[in-house]
Amino acid sequence: MITISLCMIVKNEEKVLARCLDTIADLVDEIIIVDTGSSDRTKEIAARYTGLLYDFVWEDDFSAARNFAFSKATKEYIYSADADEVLSQENRERFRILKETLLTEIEIVQMKYGNQLQYGTVYNFDEEYRPKLFKRLREFVWEEPVHEQVRLEPVVYDSDIVITHMPQQSHGGRDLANFRKQINTGRRLSKRLHNMYARELYLVGTEADFAMAGPFFRESANDAGRSPQELTEACCVAARAARISGDAGDFLKYVSKVIAGEGCSEICCELGHFHEERGDYEEAAIWYYNAVYETTPALCISSGGKDGLEGLVRCYERLGNEEQASVYRQELNSI
Repeated sequence: MITISLCMIVKNEEKVLARCLDTIADLVDEIIIVDTGSSDRTKEIAARYTGLLYDFVWEDDFSAARNFAFSKATKEYIYSADADEVLSQENRERFRILKETLLTEIEIVQMKYGNQLQYGTVYNFDEEYRPKLFKRLREFVWEEPVHEQVRLEPVVYDSDIVITHMPQQSHGGRDLANFRKQINTGRRLSKRLHNMYARELYLVGTEADFAMAGPFFRESANDAGRSPQELTEACCVAARAARISGDAGDFLKYVSKVIAGEGCSEICCELGHFHEERGDYEEAAIWYYNAVYETTPALCISSGGKDGLEGLVRCYERLGNEEQASVYRQELNSI
């Protein structure tokens, strides 16, 4: 049987911390909780479960805090959890069996992260795999009988454990503010963070958030060092920011960059909104149709489904074509 260190970073989690720990505490061998500046009863609650409670000065860097927590672990494996997660009784049993039977050569265990769309900010699917259990010390081994080399890729196992995400509120505003702060310090966002910033804007961003993000994504859209995927993401955000501000010239410039290629559902929806706002419902309907049936989403899955269909319903209602509106309304209701 393997041994497990539970590592958590927390701040003002008095409403959910005990709920989380009650479902996992007896399945692990040590609990390490790092507090990043709570002003409520979080530390008091944490102390009921462990004496391994540490303070960490918040640096607007979640990785720095998690690395500090991991550095305190002493067991064979580390389980990383957030305070708003819960394991059901069924998944507690799956976790217990995993602990008893896990082969020691496995270095990362992925678990399904469920209920992501409640207060979702960057995820398009309600359930997907995430790495959650990590071997603390990696053993480097040679492989192949000839032209041997050290195995560099970790051994990953996809388990059947489902972790239920039960947040109390959306973290979208906090995350978007953090993105802006990183950019203002001169940091170049990685491909992954570039995607997540754009996605988070499309899923939870306000008009003000798009306005503040506009300069960064306009610059990114003209950055030859960005990948084609990043350029599409940048153009989607820049186009929406321009549409919101009423800058038709900039709007058409950025949508054209995407339409000249394969296009995407987000840009088609933007064109639908653009024409709908000008009262050209026939043209708007064409673009909403393209969003749903002729392209695929780059950032937000609803742009190729719910958002486009709602646009079609609105346009055909305004055109007085209730029969066609009803067709799309039925499809919308079936989602």
